Amino acid sequence: MIEIERKFLVHSDAFKTEAFKQTRICQGYLNSHKDRAVRIRIKGDLGFITVKGSSSASGLSRFEWEKEISKEEALALLKLCEESVIDKIRYEVAVGEHVYEVDEFFGNNEGLIVAEIELKTETEAYIKPNWLAQEVTGDVKYYNSQLSKTPFKLWKL
Repeated sequence: MIEIERKFLVHSDAFKTEAFKQTRICQGYLNSHKDRAVRIRIKGDLGFITVKGSSSASGLSRFEWEKEISKEEALALLKLCEESVIDKIRYEVAVGEHVYEVDEFFGNNEGLIVAEIELKTETEAYIKPNWLAQEVTGDVKYYNSQLSKTPFKLWKL
């Protein structure tokens, strides 16, 4: 139930030609506090409820619990969520022994592309493809729960 991941910005769309899968995701937050977030997600035809805890000091790991629910239940719960809903396409890209999940955001977060890789340990080796840019692991403003509160279009770049 502990998730270990690294997060990176993406500087090109080269990953799209390498992706073996893409899925539309719509998600909202019943609670988007930085120490505990409760997310409702529709991923394709599936619904999910997820609880995430606060990040470790390194930002690499945090508690995560997820349960599949029906799409109908997820649609009903999305109506109870905080104001801004996240809309994105997730591309899955195999690189070496790992799969990067690359999220291309739309709506209020259009223009932002973020890649995540899940690891078994905080020190596990992995390959960095050339489309990765700056690492933003542990930077709270890139958490989806925070993007729902302060979307990318409002950032002063």
